[in-house]
Amino acid sequence: MPITIYNTLTRTTEPFETLEPGVVRMYVCGVTPYDEAHIGHAMSAVVFDVIRRYLEFRGYSVRHIVNFTDVDDKVIARAAQLGRNPLELSSELAEEFLAQLRALNVLPASAYPRVTRTIPEIIAFIQGLIERGHAYVANGDVYFRVASDPDYGKLSGRSLEDMLAGTRFEVDPRKESPADFALWKAARPGEPAWDSPWGPGRPGWHIECSAMSMQYLGEQIDIHGGGTDLIFPHHENEIAQSECLTGKPFARYWVHNGMLQLVNPETRQVEKMSKSLGNVVTVASFLERYDADVFRLIVLSSSYRSPLTYNDEVAADNARKLERLLTGLQPPTGALTEGAPVAALADAAATARAHFVAAMDADFNTAGALAALFELVRAINIARDAGVGGAPFVAAQNALRELAGVLGLRLNLRPGSKRQDVAPFIDLLVEVRGELRKARQFALADMVRSRLADLGVMLEDGPQGTRWKLS
Repeated sequence: MPITIYNTLTRTTEPFETLEPGVVRMYVCGVTPYDEAHIGHAMSAVVFDVIRRYLEFRGYSVRHIVNFTDVDDKVIARAAQLGRNPLELSSELAEEFLAQLRALNVLPASAYPRVTRTIPEIIAFIQGLIERGHAYVANGDVYFRVASDPDYGKLSGRSLEDMLAGTRFEVDPRKESPADFALWKAARPGEPAWDSPWGPGRPGWHIECSAMSMQYLGEQIDIHGGGTDLIFPHHENEIAQSECLTGKPFARYWVHNGMLQLVNPETRQVEKMSKSLGNVVTVASFLERYDADVFRLIVLSSSYRSPLTYNDEVAADNARKLERLLTGLQPPTGALTEGAPVAALADAAATARAHFVAAMDADFNTAGALAALFELVRAINIARDAGVGGAPFVAAQNALRELAGVLGLRLNLRPGSKRQDVAPFIDLLVEVRGELRKARQFALADMVRSRLADLGVMLEDGPQGTRWKLS
């Protein structure tokens, strides 16, 4: 079965076919580093990391580009508040976010271009648009002439007339149309600026991604990704300026992840995460409390195109899911290598792989892929209780690790994590309880079990011994 992918541009799910056989050119809009990164930024990074991982699992070579908008109105304003140099601030925050992506087990992109390192390419791009009649100079600024693109609005599904009637544009008498957008902004006092044919200034927001994509991936790409909040105006404008310059379709598939929402603990209402509401959850604060795999499970548990709702209950529930997955990696307690239980485990591993691939082929259905992993964990635990061990047991666990790895799950213990700290002590108490039961001191054994349960440690007695998990 071929991979299918939902395309925002056509609003349909389509078979995935690349421009070059076996090669995927994927550009994803990154962050504007003007403050600490939050879990919404991390969500988008994880979504496209999983898409990349799966495409590579299926045999594709993926060229993955993620940009940093390191000079921008927000960066300049934030730097002014802090009394910082804006370029130093954005560089520091970009490096901090890269470190957090590593902590989240996000594979490094093929390149992380930045606006400040792409100025010559951006200027050449703008000059090409001016020469083709798609842009014009106005007192040191350069604007894209939206009316010159008859297809403008095809991504968002809105005509230019509807946009002009229903969207509030900045009034500027220098513009030919209120919908025209800035490609180059003339220098203002105290702001970073670079020389250009139109005078000193800096790039507008949208032009950077078109120039960076072309620099690293060529005039046409397979996948362009980002959040749904970027469909208009950012991605709409990217299409317009790119296709007006080259005369070719820019991206074959436009892939957008849903936005992250928070549940207000007092009102229980879903609300947008924003600084004005004081409800921003930073990546750093999340990783202080939870394993990176917990965040992955939160993102993977629903469609990447759907809004993601987050609160502490969601995090705690996915921490428990992680513990269930980890039970599948506990060592065997027997040595059975032949017979019906062994055959059942091998069948379960093969079935899990088939269900995993079928789910991911269907527009990267990570919830379905996770369900396949949990079924495999269940089969592994049943086999352990039945005494299966040796090579058949190891093979099933290796299948679990491999498929989990495709989703970017490490399935190991973070240094200093709660589970790693307490594991030796729980093992000791489980052993003591076992000796108490052998000595028929059932009251004391039950007390150990009850006290462990009070502490969130659940015991499961089976034919091959006692296993424990954190609830």
